[in-house]
Amino acid sequence: MTGRPAGGPWDPLFDPRSVAVVGASDNPEKWGYWLAAGALTGRHRRSVHLVNRRGGSLQGVPFLPGLDALPGAPEHIVVAVPPSGVRQVVVDGVAAGARWFTVITSGAGAAAEDRELAALVTAHGGRLLGPNCMGIVDTGSDLRLTWGDFPRGEVGMVSQSGNLALETARLLARAGQGISRFVSLGNQSDIDAADALEALIPHPATRVVAAYVEDFRDGRRMARTLGAARAAGKPVLLLTAGRSEAAGRAAASHTGALVSAHATVAAVCRDAGALLLHSAGELVDTAVALLAPALPRGRRVAVAGDSGGQGALAADALTACGLDVPSLSPATAAAVADHLPPGSHAGNPVDLAGAGEADLANYVRISETLLASGDADAAVLTGYFGDYATANPSQERHECATAGALAALVTAHGRPLVVHSMARDTAALAVLRDHGIPVYERIEQTATALANAARWRAVSPEPPPVPLPAGRTAPPVPVPDSAYATMRALLCSYGVEFPAAVFVDTADEAARAARRTGYPVVLKAMGLAHKTEAGGVALGLRDEAALRAAFAAVRAATGAASFAVEAMAAPPHAVELIAGVRRDPAFGPVVLAGLGGVTAELLADTALALAPLTVDRARRLLLSLRGAPLLTGWRGAPPVDLDAAATALVTLGQVALDHPELTDIEVNPLLVHPGGALALDAHAVPSAPVTKGHHS
Repeated sequence: MTGRPAGGPWDPLFDPRSVAVVGASDNPEKWGYWLAAGALTGRHRRSVHLVNRRGGSLQGVPFLPGLDALPGAPEHIVVAVPPSGVRQVVVDGVAAGARWFTVITSGAGAAAEDRELAALVTAHGGRLLGPNCMGIVDTGSDLRLTWGDFPRGEVGMVSQSGNLALETARLLARAGQGISRFVSLGNQSDIDAADALEALIPHPATRVVAAYVEDFRDGRRMARTLGAARAAGKPVLLLTAGRSEAAGRAAASHTGALVSAHATVAAVCRDAGALLLHSAGELVDTAVALLAPALPRGRRVAVAGDSGGQGALAADALTACGLDVPSLSPATAAAVADHLPPGSHAGNPVDLAGAGEADLANYVRISETLLASGDADAAVLTGYFGDYATANPSQERHECATAGALAALVTAHGRPLVVHSMARDTAALAVLRDHGIPVYERIEQTATALANAARWRAVSPEPPPVPLPAGRTAPPVPVPDSAYATMRALLCSYGVEFPAAVFVDTADEAARAARRTGYPVVLKAMGLAHKTEAGGVALGLRDEAALRAAFAAVRAATGAASFAVEAMAAPPHAVELIAGVRRDPAFGPVVLAGLGGVTAELLADTALALAPLTVDRARRLLLSLRGAPLLTGWRGAPPVDLDAAATALVTLGQVALDHPELTDIEVNPLLVHPGGALALDAHAVPSAPVTKGHHS
């Protein structure tokens, strides 16, 4: 056994000097066997002790009856005993001087018991991973305390799902890559996802970080951790669940329906410079692209295909992913044509038209022309390359040499080459993968991975979110659900502008209010979350007769007992926005901006960011909307007052920070026009007491 050099604070977890597996077994059907066998692979680097009170041995190493039989305090204890015995093992381990624990056992206790177990360890200066986790792997330090195969590579993996981690590891192996470190989070009673990610950021062997997280705990800390990874040049590829969850989850407000947990995570990833992806396959494809010797400097892609069909479909797939397949300059087209059969068209995509079959070196010549031209930021080679030796084994040496020459082009020109091949696992493709050249079986994989690599390279992270205040910063506001009058008064006190209004109970009071306000007016029924849908709003009432008729109709339709008579606001060139805040249990207040009015949910043109916002950040949020041209001057219309709209977003975020008793705050519509911004309705949902548990 050799000692480890002095290292960082996470070394006892990833590279301990000694490990004890409590619950070791010689039965391959038991977890204790795989943990013990995995631990023994690192015997040359650390002391390994196997504990089982019934005795036995594995690979010639005898099982010890208990932790008190060890020659010294183990640095890291792995617990794989029945649930009833977990606490005692931890107690005995702490008493023996151990400080780091990985608890594999599931069902050891309820959330409160898990927290108590973690507190027992942390009170003595230690850390606990789990319970209910699959273990930990560090392929560089030969630490394998889990089940399954994790081939060595450059991707660090943090996961709340053990099987998803196994799937990812297998897909990486097929792509010629593997795992640097793997952390199975389990119940996160102490070490959580942010901890594990923080441990991967300074790890030299980890070049890309992959994570599957369901419970983000302190979401703002997670956001800052993602930002720190970006600042360190470590791409984080994140998977999470919940894309289909939120459609009807929060019907109390438009904001609640539009700000799903998944949409919030997507906004956090965007601002932190991480990539939120959709599947293990996309994650692996993207990781391979990000581990290539060069990344795309922009979104322009040159395509060379063995057939016109493959080139055309490649161009379509790349364009669908947001990449650009531009025309080649005349000089580049002429240079490409020199290597094609007479009469071939040297456009983009380039149809090789048999040039590769005629001479494999043409793959290199044409790829070099495209990469050196300056017309593209990356090149895609799609079709047959890599499969020639399958039909004609005598070509293997030539094809492998060609693969090596293609790989050398990337280093020489600093631009990526991505290969889509109909072959699988041939010698030539192995040469490409050995040099870090991404190889994919399907063109849609190629396009998605290249687009994600370009997206990561191009993103400009926002400043990290501030921690949420520890306590209340303003007196609570007693807001009954949908209390427009109360929310209007609160928002006005923060500087949000509303039209003049009077709150009334009878038609006579409404008539007197309208005379003071001046016609035309709007009549609104109070006590409704969605007034328009319920028939609770009458617009453009120009005289008392129209007002009284509307009053009777609205009261009959809604049964409302109180109403607002409000000055009708119709400034020219106005655009209706929705501006809101939803309080996420992990991330805190999330500001929403979008095209609004009654079509807010139909259009779903929204952008999110964590509060608080600056005016500049809020402006960028508004300009990121698909409908942003409506704000900046569409078809000759003057631009609206973006600063006024941005200020309203900033204000709503601050109100949410000051008033944690409100879970949803919404202004819809926020009427933005060249002269300012006017709130036409406001709504809030009071928070309900929430008891947050832990994942099992």
